[in-house]
Amino acid sequence: RVRGGCCTLWRYQFRIIMLGDSTVGKSSLVKRYAEGLFQDSINQTVGVDFYVHFLEVEQGVHVKLQFWDTAGQERFRSVTRSYYRNSAGGLLMFDMTNRVSFEHIKEWHREVCDHVHPYKVLFILVGNKSDKAEGRLVGREEAEALARELGMPYVEVSARTGQNVSNAFELLARCIYEGLRSGEVELQEGWDGVKSLAPRGPKAESLGPVRSAPKSKCCS
Repeated sequence: RVRGGCCTLWRYQFRIIMLGDSTVGKSSLVKRYAEGLFQDSINQTVGVDFYVHFLEVEQGVHVKLQFWDTAGQERFRSVTRSYYRNSAGGLLMFDMTNRVSFEHIKEWHREVCDHVHPYKVLFILVGNKSDKAEGRLVGREEAEALARELGMPYVEVSARTGQNVSNAFELLARCIYEGLRSGEVELQEGWDGVKSLAPRGPKAESLGPVRSAPKSKCCS
């Protein structure tokens, strides 16, 4: 499940976890981005599925994106929790035609925050099924207000049509990259959320040494 060019010269690897209730379209969304495919019917995720995509976040800087597509059902929650801690990014997703899935976003956010300390996870909020305007039960303003409250960007997408799908994933990847550049996200021993290869070539730049995890860090 690799797409976006098999780039062996990637500088960083970012692990991103897909979060949200069952049936909101997490698997369809990541499959659309990582494989360029949409299927009307996808078997529900059992535990965790894995996808890879390569992206150039700025000229000459390639990153390997690892996506962990988690099951939304409560009975798999103990399995998915084990992946929270080693993720640098979280894509919190709801179905705009399913209000309950929107109401559960805070619960998903809180659960991840409770399990990642002392590491840092950067989030975006994603509303899926923008192609079904007639069945919409969550307004844009309400979703944007929640995103502001939780301190993250908001993007509306359609896994079916592909609308904004690349924008959502690339926004999150660039947030992580900018976090690395600013020091908000740090390369840390014993944490797999971000990995770095040794810089290649005379023009390669280092963002600094690996740092120990500050005890006050929490997720955003």
